Amino acid sequence: MKLGRISHWLTAGFPVWSILVGVSALYEPALFLWYGADAISLGLGFIMLGMGITLKPQDFCDVWKEPGVIAMGVGLQFLIMPAWSACLAWVLKLPTEMAVGLILVSCCPGGTASNVVVFLAKARVALSVSLTLCSTLAAVLLTPWLTYLYAGHYTPVDPWSLLQSILLIVLAPLAIGVGWNRLFPKSAIKAAQFSPLISVLFILLIVGFVLAAKRDLIFDHGWILLAATSLLHLGGFFGGYVGAHWLHRDRLDKQTLSIEVGMQNSGLGTALATKHFSSMPMVPAPCALSAILHCLIGSLLASRWSRTNDMSIKNHVDSVRS
Repeated sequence: MKLGRISHWLTAGFPVWSILVGVSALYEPALFLWYGADAISLGLGFIMLGMGITLKPQDFCDVWKEPGVIAMGVGLQFLIMPAWSACLAWVLKLPTEMAVGLILVSCCPGGTASNVVVFLAKARVALSVSLTLCSTLAAVLLTPWLTYLYAGHYTPVDPWSLLQSILLIVLAPLAIGVGWNRLFPKSAIKAAQFSPLISVLFILLIVGFVLAAKRDLIFDHGWILLAATSLLHLGGFFGGYVGAHWLHRDRLDKQTLSIEVGMQNSGLGTALATKHFSSMPMVPAPCALSAILHCLIGSLLASRWSRTNDMSIKNHVDSVRS
């Protein structure tokens, strides 16, 4: 029980760890270069397996209790981010490799990091998990197709090859995790206490390795890369919030959807970039930098919204007592 609490505490600090890892990787690359490019897909597989262990068949049924908000969240995720990234690439006149990397990460689904940030914001964690699950399943088809649609004019994109990779490193481990939970629930419950922390560790290793390996390229294109990636996620957080507002969702739904739309599975983007665009060394850089920036922006919003939500709960309790 004590180890579970420690794991929970370490997982909740993910935004802080991601920033520390990013800075360390850029200034002391040797700390992360040992991880290796071949281990990126393996690490992402463990992340997806960890997500699957926490899921039960009932969780898939629960999604249909709020089909409207789920459809809206997934729709906003895949409508706003890819279009916004393509617009940024055109307006900022990004180099080809940077543009492809930015578009690729924008076409990825939400990741487990968004669930952590929604928890820190004290918004709707169950909704966040459902949105991450549904966007991950939708990404099997949408990520390859949207990457082809928006990045195909920069460089040849093979959507079928991307699809095969996503099936192998996303859907297969996720299905194994769900099966494990279904067939061996006792061991799955024990493993689920630590799977979020293991996922965080692998995300940090992947991000740290790519930033360390691409250090010189990142410093050469630092400001434009930082600006493009920051604007991508700021647009996602803003677009998710405004989209939910237009559809008359309450405050907690707006916060949850903002975080889900603004935060991508950067680990998936990095894995796909490393495997399918190996001749373009700059492509993984926006994906890795994305992991740091969306955590930084998300944690700042979570800090603000957490105080707002605490105050709202306090006012509600006081009104009931009076």
